[in-house]
Amino acid sequence: MCLSIAPLPAKMQGERDAKHPASHTKKEQEFYATRLAKMIQCKTVSKKNQPHDDAEFTALRNVMRELFPLVHEKSELKIFSDDCWVYKIEGKDTSRNVMLMSHHDVVEGTGEWKYPPFSATIADGKLWGRGTVDTKTPLFAEFSALEELLEEGFDMPCNIYIASSHNEEYAGDGIPTVNKYFLEQGITFEMILDEGGAIIDPPIGGMKCEKCAMVAVHEKGRYLLHCTANAANVHPSLTAATNATATERMARFITSAMETPPFIRRLNPQVKAMFTAIAPHCKFPMNALFSNLDLFGKPLEQVMPKLNPQAGGMIGTTCTFTELRTLPDGKSCTCDANFKSVDGTDMMTDLEALRRLAKKYDVEITIDEKSEYHEPADFSGKEFEYMKKCIAKTFPDYPAIPFILPAGTDARTFTDICRCIFRFAPIRLSAAQLASVHSENENIDIAAIEPCVKFYKEFVRGL
Repeated sequence: MCLSIAPLPAKMQGERDAKHPASHTKKEQEFYATRLAKMIQCKTVSKKNQPHDDAEFTALRNVMRELFPLVHEKSELKIFSDDCWVYKIEGKDTSRNVMLMSHHDVVEGTGEWKYPPFSATIADGKLWGRGTVDTKTPLFAEFSALEELLEEGFDMPCNIYIASSHNEEYAGDGIPTVNKYFLEQGITFEMILDEGGAIIDPPIGGMKCEKCAMVAVHEKGRYLLHCTANAANVHPSLTAATNATATERMARFITSAMETPPFIRRLNPQVKAMFTAIAPHCKFPMNALFSNLDLFGKPLEQVMPKLNPQAGGMIGTTCTFTELRTLPDGKSCTCDANFKSVDGTDMMTDLEALRRLAKKYDVEITIDEKSEYHEPADFSGKEFEYMKKCIAKTFPDYPAIPFILPAGTDARTFTDICRCIFRFAPIRLSAAQLASVHSENENIDIAAIEPCVKFYKEFVRGL
């Protein structure tokens, strides 16, 4: 049941001030880090095609109730699938809905770690453990922000939701089940804020700022392709000319697709916005190049993949081949391909181009039924301007840069109920910390936790 919140009495407010030390002090850093550590210690690993083991997830639910009693008292909680949470705190304007998102499942802590992956060790000014970046820190900060606002007696200006999935890591059914519920109930959202971007090193060399607040406004559509070469399908003329086996033809097809990709290259609106935002922070000549995309756009489309492969992936479709297999009979060869595209129309055109290329080598392409494409966010209006304002207040030294996320998030599922989905976790990360996601020694600076909480408080307070 959602309840109205009265202002805290002076005594309770004093207790709150003692509980939450002054900003940026070592005491406050340790306060947040030790609380977050309790979440990291819950081994909420999710695995595809394996039964859900609820023991560690139950432990995390208990930790959340312990850490955030007011959120649990003042909100309505619904759990979907095995353990996908949706909290709702009713606001003054009940016609408006805004959602904060994260996920509380993690991948396994394999490999060689400096500290055990679920020990949540605090050392060297860092909190070490699986989930510190992906994504229990943003989840902790979202809950902490709401808990502190409730402690202050703050009335939410609109309905505030927090959604957190238990199986995001393998694109499970958690958030899709939630989306189905929202659609059935006719619930839509002004804004949704999920993981995806972060505060990281500049995406282009030579920028004058130390870091950038990268806000994903779109994520690539993804098709899983199955490629098959069968000896029985080979044209007689091709066999006679090359005497190629199924494996050889598959290898030649893959080589051709990688060396000369038959895909459209264009600067989509999201990429143009990224370069335009980057331009003022670049030195000459890159600032001139990015400020004059009408003049230099075409050369940039050709050069970008060579200068920066990740940025080059935002220029158009990419195709990564995996799991090349020759069947025991030696007459058939198969492989999978991760086919990702920025634009839905270009995606279909590029897919047909790839099929035409495959046909030259008598390779057949079929599409996995789970393939998907979702529309980009509308970042032309007041919602994105509000995002940038919140970032500027919390992180004044870091410019907000829109970009296209090559990976996938749970938020893509909600594009039918929200046109303004932004993917940004306000965590300041080094290059090594960013690389630790799904790898060894995942960690965050304990000094980065408080600003993360501050951002979400700023975001909610000004809605």
